[in-house]
Amino acid sequence: MFGTDPFWLIALKAVFCFAFLMVTVLVSIVFERKIVGWMQLRIGPNRHGPWGLLQSLADGVKLMLKEDITVKGSDKLVYLLAPVIGAVPAFMAIAVIPFGPADNEISIFGHRTAMQLTDMPVAVLYILATSSIAAYGVVLAGWSSGSTYPLLGGVRATAQIVSYELAMGLSFAAVFLYSGSMSTSTIVGEQADGWFAYLLPVSFLIYLISMVGEAHRAPFDMPESEGDLVAGFQTEYSSIKFAMFMLTEYIHVVTVSALAVTLFLGGWRAPAPISTWWEGANHGWWPMLWFAAKLAVLIFFFIWIRGTLPRVRYDQFMKLGWKVLIPVALVWLMLVATVRAMRNEGWDYSEVVYWVAGTALALLLITFVVDFFRGGEEEEEPPAAEKPFDPMAGGFPVPPLPGQTLPPVPRRPSRADRDREPVGAQAGGPATANDGTTESKGADGA
Repeated sequence: MFGTDPFWLIALKAVFCFAFLMVTVLVSIVFERKIVGWMQLRIGPNRHGPWGLLQSLADGVKLMLKEDITVKGSDKLVYLLAPVIGAVPAFMAIAVIPFGPADNEISIFGHRTAMQLTDMPVAVLYILATSSIAAYGVVLAGWSSGSTYPLLGGVRATAQIVSYELAMGLSFAAVFLYSGSMSTSTIVGEQADGWFAYLLPVSFLIYLISMVGEAHRAPFDMPESEGDLVAGFQTEYSSIKFAMFMLTEYIHVVTVSALAVTLFLGGWRAPAPISTWWEGANHGWWPMLWFAAKLAVLIFFFIWIRGTLPRVRYDQFMKLGWKVLIPVALVWLMLVATVRAMRNEGWDYSEVVYWVAGTALALLLITFVVDFFRGGEEEEEPPAAEKPFDPMAGGFPVPPLPGQTLPPVPRRPSRADRDREPVGAQAGGPATANDGTTESKGADGA
């Protein structure tokens, strides 16, 4: 289905993919500010254009016209190249996303073509590769800036992307087993009888969490957390270079959302109630409408959790990836592979359910018994002796480790605890009236 279009048609579809990303990003930024403002009882942008729809365009023009500053202590070549490395791969992933059927459904200037730029047998791995290359832009930006905070942001980004790409890849593996292909158009075709979102719910949930961490979005925006890194890897960037990093973040949001629609939500297929009573729902230009609607729902999910959830701690974030998502994804992948193998051998569906459910219950029972006996054998360890702590170790203030406490801070006595003399006291003692009571002069000097 691909590789037969004339060059001008391929170029036209490439321009459409680029324009689709840019327009979606501009609209997403405006709607994010409007929706978060509505959640926080604010107005949001309402000055530029109708309903503030041109606010993103105005912000982009403003950033391009601002003064472009290059840090003197930076590595100039890498410093200027990092935003490009981050932005260009983000555009490349949209090339294999299908907007419609792959059997030449539409006609453009008399040429029948597919609603997809290209496809390949390993299209999903191509998307993972491009997203991994984009991570180098963040890391190199933090290193080349020659500053401490950007470097910490780049290191955080490296650990974050490595951790959550593992869980994301394992969630994809279940889809590959169920569909039998890594081609995006084939995966959408295999969802004709049911979306993988409810056939593989655990994989879908793991991917939803992983895509938020992959896109560096709240509550997982650790590489650029303002509270402790002062905007992180992009602290030393300004003007158009800073705008490219912002553009890269929102393009990643659109890309991972489009990938979720393709792998788990039926892609360009209409929802079941519509496709059952309308035969033409999945033909012509209608599939692009269904794809855009599903994409808007997932982008709203990004905005929703940003306005709802607070940022988690970095150690909690890494524990979630390594101790929860990856083990659950591995067990789920083994379960899916077992079910597929049993189905290929001709086992009845009810027998597969009985065997899988029985095995899962037996494993849970075994782990419960092991934990019960192990908990009885463990004895309480005596509390460890408090370690000496120097808050200025190495010349820099450092926080205390577990088991350490900060030394008392010398403070002067509180003013409330000091002894105060009466207001009308004289040098020789308080004045005494004729009746023996103590006089005090008021504010009027009486």
